[in-house]
Amino acid sequence: MSRRFRGFLPVVVDVETGGFNPEKDALLEIAAVILTMDDDGWLKRAETHVQQIDPFEGANLEQSALDFTGIDPWNPEREAVPEREGMSEIFGPIRKAVKAHDCKRAVLVGHNATFDHNFVFAAALRSDIRRNPFHPFSTFDTATLAGLAYGHTVLAQACKLAGIPFSNKDAHSAAYDAEKTADLFCGIVNRWREIGGFPPPPVPDDTEEAP
Repeated sequence: MSRRFRGFLPVVVDVETGGFNPEKDALLEIAAVILTMDDDGWLKRAETHVQQIDPFEGANLEQSALDFTGIDPWNPEREAVPEREGMSEIFGPIRKAVKAHDCKRAVLVGHNATFDHNFVFAAALRSDIRRNPFHPFSTFDTATLAGLAYGHTVLAQACKLAGIPFSNKDAHSAAYDAEKTADLFCGIVNRWREIGGFPPPPVPDDTEEAP
């Protein structure tokens, strides 16, 4: 994994928010999908981590955004936690995975990744979390990659073109969207490898003598 991505560990992130402004609008839900690589060098999903987040003090909540996500920020069944606690719970296993894969840092993978990246960094700054595991500006954007690989930038349509089941009913939850984004990213990376991209797939051993 470290060799494949120049010492960086791809981690797929999706956020659900109370608007589009990462400095003023609430972060309500965050999911992170950690990726791994099997013994043959194929990229795949590992564990998913999810946190429901209480709006930070003074946060703006756009009703149109809440209608889109279906999130009621004040529903006690959400079991939401303060932003600092939630971000710390998300960052902890990412740091462990970075170390386990002998990587230097995580790099955020997202569908329209700049949006998720900006909210993650704004929340970390508000929470005074100094050990943010993510690279400060580099990302992998599956909207761009899907446009290249499948000719479509919408997550649901790109997944369908890639043969990945996608339910519009389950969409717009952070965990579901992050896992589908992870499947899309892994599929594109693995497909590139299949057709001869870096690193090339293993060559079958045909050197054994015939009986």
